[in-house]
Amino acid sequence: MTKTAKLYGGSLYDLAAEEKVTDSMLEELSMVQGILKENPEYLTLLAEPSIPKAERVKLLDDAFGGKIHAYLLNFIKLLCENGMLRELNDCCREFKARYNEDHNIAEAVVTSAVALDKEQAEALKAKLAAMSNKTIVLTQKVDSHVLGGLKVELEGKQLDGTAQGRLSGLRKKVTEIIV
Repeated sequence: MTKTAKLYGGSLYDLAAEEKVTDSMLEELSMVQGILKENPEYLTLLAEPSIPKAERVKLLDDAFGGKIHAYLLNFIKLLCENGMLRELNDCCREFKARYNEDHNIAEAVVTSAVALDKEQAEALKAKLAAMSNKTIVLTQKVDSHVLGGLKVELEGKQLDGTAQGRLSGLRKKVTEIIV
């Protein structure tokens, strides 16, 4: 993430927090990200330097005017005018990171061979919440290369409870004993 994206995303968060609209702004940011991801040609059009800035800004007004908070629309227009619209995802990541920090939320990614059922996912969330003292937002990934167990990433830490991870740990201990 660039310093500029971190600064812009943080500034948008500060403004949203001051106005007490962080929850709705986060939802709207996700919606805009989804729309732009589904329509990459629209993003390319908005970044086209041969189209005057005023026309590109009008395209944003036409697409999002009245549908998202005015602060968010102005933020996107500012990025467009400064040729930084491609940094929107990084700005959103910074916004979300600041939101999570202020709301004591941690995002965890769990990787397993098969999808966890609802009860398993809730039990894992409860255990991670107890470990971190934070509300957990859990994202599941299925990887057929995981032979058994779970691999969890939480706040930059890897918790490897997979069969392969355990075998690697045993191999390392045996190697240390022999040497």
